[in-house]
Amino acid sequence: MRIALFSLVLLVGGCVIQAPPREVIQPAPVAEEAASPPVVVSVYEEPALSEPAPIAVGWAPPPMLVEAPPPPPFPYAVWVGGYWVWQGNWVWAHGHWMAPPRAQYVWVHPYYEHRGGAVIFISGYWSAPGVVFVPPRPELVLAVEPAAVGVIPGPRPISPEGCFVPAPPGSRRGIIIPAPVGTAPAVVTSAPPVVAVGMRVTTNVTSIHNTNVTNIHNTNVTNITNVTIVAPPAATANGRAFSSSVPAAPHLAAARPALVQARAPQPLSTRAVMPYVSAHASPVSPPPQAHGAVAEAHPQPMLAREPQPVHAGSMAGSARPEARPQREEREREARALPARSVQSAPAKAAAAATPVTRTPAPKPPVPQAAASKTAAAKAAPAHPDKGKAHTSDAGKDAQREAHP
Repeated sequence: MRIALFSLVLLVGGCVIQAPPREVIQPAPVAEEAASPPVVVSVYEEPALSEPAPIAVGWAPPPMLVEAPPPPPFPYAVWVGGYWVWQGNWVWAHGHWMAPPRAQYVWVHPYYEHRGGAVIFISGYWSAPGVVFVPPRPELVLAVEPAAVGVIPGPRPISPEGCFVPAPPGSRRGIIIPAPVGTAPAVVTSAPPVVAVGMRVTTNVTSIHNTNVTNIHNTNVTNITNVTIVAPPAATANGRAFSSSVPAAPHLAAARPALVQARAPQPLSTRAVMPYVSAHASPVSPPPQAHGAVAEAHPQPMLAREPQPVHAGSMAGSARPEARPQREEREREARALPARSVQSAPAKAAAAATPVTRTPAPKPPVPQAAASKTAAAKAAPAHPDKGKAHTSDAGKDAQREAHP
């Protein structure tokens, strides 16, 4: 009764009892996984001894990696490698010290050029003394090289067209850095990463008077001692402008501390790979073969040579004597059928001019007794009556002795 009265009073008073709100559990936000960078493959590439043929690649090389060179093992060692090369994909050419293959040979840095949305690439190589690098002609048209099986193409180059080097370590993929011809890619190793276009490399030579003199003859940039790297604030990842002078030598530039430590992996094999050969290169055709009358004039050599007939007027000492059975058979046929001779006129003349040597038949062996008698007979004095006179004279002498 009391409960009913209390409920009635509350209802009249306008009070409403509300149930406690239910607790709603919100699912935790799932963080989006960043796309993992592609696996870097590192190799030792055997440099060529002359300028390789240019190839066209459909996407830009990745940003540079960090690879600090060790001390040189000998005074004339040259730091080669330490950049991206094409092997069906962009792979890292491991840097190492190397002696020049021949006297006075110089090292030529790799060549990257942005042309028509593709990359024209020439790998680093050894150059003979006095031979300068020749860039690909502007009118040269190259077919893009196919990627290896399972390789996912990267972004196309993002930058104005022209010669360039890859972006600094940690940069946005696809961005490239314009640079003069002959610039070592390692010069940007210590530069800040970039996320937009704007960084560029310029070359300069520092003299004793501390003045900058540009000294570029054709494409020979061996006299460049330093390069200047500049970037506006909108291009760098940290939003700060950048300007710095960096050694042009690759081993000195690669030894500078990098802002992003993107280390280059060690090659899985110490065996060097050969530079990439274009898949569109025309195969070497075999030498043309002669046809018709020309082929008859130059026959193929024979394994066995048959005896040739000796013509009239040739040297008699060079003709071989004919076998005796064949000669006798030929003589019998000539006597039986004189009109149907099987020899031609040159062969007959050759047979007439060829001397025939007869070999005497061997004599049978003579017994020893007969040989002694023959010798005694030869030793006896010759006489006209063949020995009969000697017999009669001997008989007369015996009769005179018996009957004196």
